[in-house]
Amino acid sequence: MTEGQPAAATERRLAAARTRLILDHPFLGALVLRLPLKTAGRWCATTATDARALFYNPGWVDSLTASQLQFALAHEALHCALGHFARRGHRVQRRWDLACDFAINPLLLEEGLAPPPGAQVLSLYRGMSAEEIYPCLDDEQLEEETLDDHAWDGDDGGQGGQGDAAPRDEPGGGAGASAAGAPGGSGSAPADAKEGEQAQAPRPRPLNATEREHLRGQWQRHLAAAAQRAREAGKGGGALQRLLEEGLAPRVSWRAALAQHLAQTSREDYSWLRPSRREGAAMLPSLRSQAGDVVVAIDTSGSVGADDLAHFAAEINALKGTLTVRTTLLACDSALATAGPWVAEPWEPMVLPPRLTGGGGTDFRPVFDWVARQGQQPDALVYFTDACGSFPDTPPAYPVLWLVKGRAPVPWGRRIALN
Repeated sequence: MTEGQPAAATERRLAAARTRLILDHPFLGALVLRLPLKTAGRWCATTATDARALFYNPGWVDSLTASQLQFALAHEALHCALGHFARRGHRVQRRWDLACDFAINPLLLEEGLAPPPGAQVLSLYRGMSAEEIYPCLDDEQLEEETLDDHAWDGDDGGQGGQGDAAPRDEPGGGAGASAAGAPGGSGSAPADAKEGEQAQAPRPRPLNATEREHLRGQWQRHLAAAAQRAREAGKGGGALQRLLEEGLAPRVSWRAALAQHLAQTSREDYSWLRPSRREGAAMLPSLRSQAGDVVVAIDTSGSVGADDLAHFAAEINALKGTLTVRTTLLACDSALATAGPWVAEPWEPMVLPPRLTGGGGTDFRPVFDWVARQGQQPDALVYFTDACGSFPDTPPAYPVLWLVKGRAPVPWGRRIALN
């Protein structure tokens, strides 16, 4: 904020930016209204959010054009609506933070908003989620800075925001905190505070696991409500639909999904069948173990690399280590690999063949035709692919999990994004 400029002027600019978003971009405007505005101390150079409030540096806000300010507010709201604060998992914080920015900014460009200086935008990542962008970032890109401060996390190095105590911010230089939770206004300063002398908000403490999950559910409801508001205004579109899919679709581990299914079909149980006469006349329960039967199909059309296949095999073997699973491996591009199938009993690891021939077009039908010819009814069929090919017209009677590398849809079965 420039010297002598009243705090109220900054608040008026913020209120005007939110109002313009509501009128021109009702979906984004409805999300921004969910974040109370708070003036930050010197810890925040631009804007920040902890998924509960939006913090801003008044001087930086005053340096932006009206469109850039709308971009900055919508940027924070989308971090929250897409649950970026709850999706990092084991990923490295800095790489994850950059992936989140790369995922959001192209969407705001599509809405016609102007990015502020320093915003990370690459058309290469357009339409991709943060999870898909994360492994694509190279070391040179990791030198870049995010547009904002992702205050929901503590620093990996343990600096700042790790405790409940407020950081040591020097007084002065900040505008009043805005209580902007109610639609249509940026709030007002306390009556006994002089203009430009209101308290600055300290850096919030990082979210704990319980808070993350609670806020994630809350923001999913906000996202659905904002989408409804946009539809009523006649301004729903492709970008909106992608946001809904990313923010509302459950994100589950494919291994967990398969394990959950197999735990119901491949389990140890007690049998009360009459024993052999040589064992006596008494009927005692005996423990019976039933092995799960899983068909694993791998797309070898050329779009799936060797590293991906090796990682996939390791994941299957990790699953076999916890469940009794017999696996039948098939390789297919436009036709089945003639060297297959490869069968691994529950006590054997699944080993990929030395060479998986392929590289042609993609046709998923030969795999399902082979299962039908064998007269099999597997507990599940897991297909590792980019989902770009010819599908059977009708689904089989057994469960199918598509582990998809990329964004292509599937016509039936359960689709799980594999990153």
